[in-house]
Formats: sequence, structure tokens, C-alpha cells
Amino acid sequence: MKVNNIPYHKTGYFSSLMCDYLEEKKELDPFYNRFPNLENFKDQIAEKSKNFPKENRAILAEALDGQYTKIAASEKTKTNISLLKEQNTFTVVTGHQLNLFTGPLYFLYKIISTINLTEELKRTYPEQNFVPIYWMATEDHDFDEINYFNFKGKKLQWNIDASGGVGRLSTEGLDQVYQAFSSDIGGGKNAEDLKALFTNAYLKHTNLTDATRYLANELFSAYGLVIVDGDDKELKRLQIPYVKEDLFKHTAQTKVEATIAKLSAVSTDYKIQVNPREINYFYLVDGVRERIIEKDDLYLVNNTKTTFTKEAILKELDEFPERFSPNVVGRPLFQEIILPNLCYIGGGGELAYWLELKTYFESQNVTFPMLLLRNSALLISKKQGEKLQKLNVSIQDLFLKQNSLVNKKIREISNVDINFTKQKQYLEEQFKELYVLAEQTDKTFLGAVKAQEVKQKKGLQALEDRLLQAQKRKLKDHVVRLTDVQNELFPNKSLQERNHNFSEPYLEFGPSLVTALMAHLRPLDGNFLILEL
Repeated sequence: MKVNNIPYHKTGYFSSLMCDYLEEKKELDPFYNRFPNLENFKDQIAEKSKNFPKENRAILAEALDGQYTKIAASEKTKTNISLLKEQNTFTVVTGHQLNLFTGPLYFLYKIISTINLTEELKRTYPEQNFVPIYWMATEDHDFDEINYFNFKGKKLQWNIDASGGVGRLSTEGLDQVYQAFSSDIGGGKNAEDLKALFTNAYLKHTNLTDATRYLANELFSAYGLVIVDGDDKELKRLQIPYVKEDLFKHTAQTKVEATIAKLSAVSTDYKIQVNPREINYFYLVDGVRERIIEKDDLYLVNNTKTTFTKEAILKELDEFPERFSPNVVGRPLFQEIILPNLCYIGGGGELAYWLELKTYFESQNVTFPMLLLRNSALLISKKQGEKLQKLNVSIQDLFLKQNSLVNKKIREISNVDINFTKQKQYLEEQFKELYVLAEQTDKTFLGAVKAQEVKQKKGLQALEDRLLQAQKRKLKDHVVRLTDVQNELFPNKSLQERNHNFSEPYLEFGPSLVTALMAHLRPLDGNFLILEL
């Protein structure tokens, strides 16, 4: 097994905001609490210890006991749930949508990063306990984002009419997806394992929450992963004071908009991920998850006929807190209210919106978690590795844009020198003499000399480009082999982890896939992993 890495900023696939954050640019200091390194966790532990109510621990553990009644938790997971009652226990959290059959490959990387960080923290701070948490986004309503996964270049899609929180959706119709999946997967033990996993998760559970919990538990319960569903009445009860403030004072909108303005002032290259609303909660019942809107002293549920007076919505909140679902601004706060959490692990887009939230957290007296970019990886099979070696493609080369990669390699292997740098330098020297001559005779000719220099340089560049294209045609076989292997590793000219589903590498490597990732994904390393299995 070969292991390599490359800094994130050299991959070309990460935003300027994330690259600046990873480099700890001073201008970003106001937007996060502590940078995620082992030493900084000491102060984060101390702060969270002082700022997390003991009674919340008991409510959390009891809620989790209830959520785990339908699946067989490992002893390690059961122990971790019990440990959450203790004052010296803390969590590391990642979250993800309920994508069909885990969706993109990075689902695994998120959870493994989380598990591995808790283990590293335990070695560093043995007097504390650290529990890895997967937060299921059961209340999301973006069905089109989760209703498919890619397998061998095909999009396997679940086609139903869906509305409301996706976790409550019936799994009806997923037998058709299974048929399409099983017909393409082939034979062998790994294929049978995948088919059994899909069957047991989706065809033997009645809703998407239970199916996803089963799937994640099967993959990671041996490592003590604890799966949390925030769509829980008793957990929601803990957010009641914060919902009230959002309904009547609109603090989130004020604080987050001010932070966005400051973040935008740091760099115009920073893309703003989310914008707060006046009210950052949805009304959630079966089949409905719609925004709550204040209008003319009434609280309306968008796209419905449901309305509340101020008194009525307070009564509804107190009696049915589970019906109030936070949006992308409110959910991070809800998470940190109910969990003794130290760190959130997410992708670049997720961390970008978390960086908008720190002053809002401070206004609510809730400790802002450390923010850690999840591990990213490129998996290379032995066969692909052999191809890259024959083509003499380095890891740095592999991340080049395809046209740049082809041009670079053609220049390297061509028996003709396709680099006119010397000729261009010679041309510049000749024109220096012409500039001197024009200066001494008639300065009005300087413009004409400059125009001729530009024309001559363009001509040389055109000749160089034509020669390079001719060599590409002559070395067509090499170009095809080069582009084919890069397309395999970067499908749709994007990162493998954003396109492939875990089932593809699992089909080839089986359980050793997770074992290898557990061994090599180092969450605090700060580099993009390249793993040749």
C-alpha cells in the first residue's frame, strides 16, 4: 500500500476561504474560537465544561437510549452513550444528509475523521472521554439532493413525490432501486455483502431515518459511533428559549448579517454560504416543513393556511417543541445546546457557513466549537497506480487541469523541443536595441517598435501552440491513456469523493476499505491523502 499526500491549496479543488483558514490567516481570527490542534483542545475542554448544563447530559442519554431501541448497538456504542452522562465526557461531531446508500464517498471520510480524532484526543487527554457523533440531517427537506447515488457511472435514483422532513419519508419504492443496483453489481462475497446491507437498511425499515441509522451503525458501530437524530421531542425542548428569541427578537439575523459583512470585507473571493432569515425555523409535521413568517403581528406557515398569534405560537412551542425545526443557521446552535461538543468536522462549504455564526453563538452564551476540515482522499487501485507509473505521472501532475497535464507530459516525452522560451528571450534582446535606436533618432517610432514586438511574440507563441498540437496528434495514444486514467480518478473533472459511492471501492476491496481508511486518515494532518490500495 502506497501513501502520499498533497497540501489542500495545491489541489486546486478548495476555496480561497478554506485555504486561508488552514493557513491560519490572521484576518480570519475573529470568525472562529480556536484553531483545531491538540494543544488548543485543552482550553476548549475547559470552556465547554463550564458552559454545558449537567441536566442536558441526562436528557441526551435518555433520548439516545430511546433512539437505539430499534437497532443492535455495539457494546462500545452503548458504553459511549452511558458515558455522555459524565461531566468528563465530550463529543466530536460530524453531520450529513440522509443520502441514499450514504451518497458520495466522503460520507465515510467524515465519520472516520470524527472517530479518529476522538481516539487521538483520548491518547492526549486520558482523564476525559471522547465520543464520536454522527448527526443525521433527518429534518432536511431537500429530497432531490439525497434521492440517488452513483454506481459505475450510473445514477441510481429513488423517484417518488416527497415533502416534509426527509427522515420521516417511507422507504416505499426503494425495492426498485435495489433491483437496478443488484443487477449491475455482479457476484462475489463483497457484492453479496453490499446487497445484504442495502436490503437490511432500506427494505426492512419503514422510514429513511431508521434505514440510515441502521446503515451507519452497521458500518461503524464497532468503533463506538453514536448516531443522533435531532428530530426528538425531548431534545427539541432544550431549544425552546432560543426559538423564542429568534421568533421575537431576530437576534440571529442581526448577528449573522453583521458577521457576513465583516467576512466579505476580508476578501471578495470569499463566497457567502448562507444568509439568515428574520425567523430561522420551519414548522414541521408529517409531510410539511415550511418556513415560519411573521406578518402583521401573526405567524404564518408558508404555503399553508396555518397561522398563529403570538400567544398561540408560544403555546404551540411549549406543547409541541418537536414541530419547530431549525434551518441551516439554527441547527448548529441546536446541536451545541444538546451535545457536550468540542469540535465540528465538515466539508469546506459547511465550515464556510459555520464561520458566519460565532458572534451569534456568543450572544446566546453557547460555546462555539472548534472547526475542522474533514479528511479528503483519492483512492487509487493497484492497476491505476501501475498506469500512472508507466506514464510517469506524479501526484502533483495528477491534480493539474487536464489540458495542463497533457501539455506538460507531451513536452516531456516529445523528441522535439516545444518550448520557444529561448527564442522569445532572443527576440526581446533584439528589440531592446531597436528601442535604443528609436529613442536616439525619432521617439515617435517607439510605438511602432512596441507593436512589432507584440506581433512577433504572438507569432512565436502561435507557432509553439501549433507544434504542440501536432505532437499531440502524433502521440495520440499516449494522450488517450493519460486522459483516461485521470478521468477515472477525477470523474466529471471533479474529486472522486464527490462522485463515487463507497460501494464501488468496497466491491473491489471489501471490509479492508474501511480498515485502510481508519489507519491512514489523520484528521489533524492538514493534507489531502492519496492512498494506493
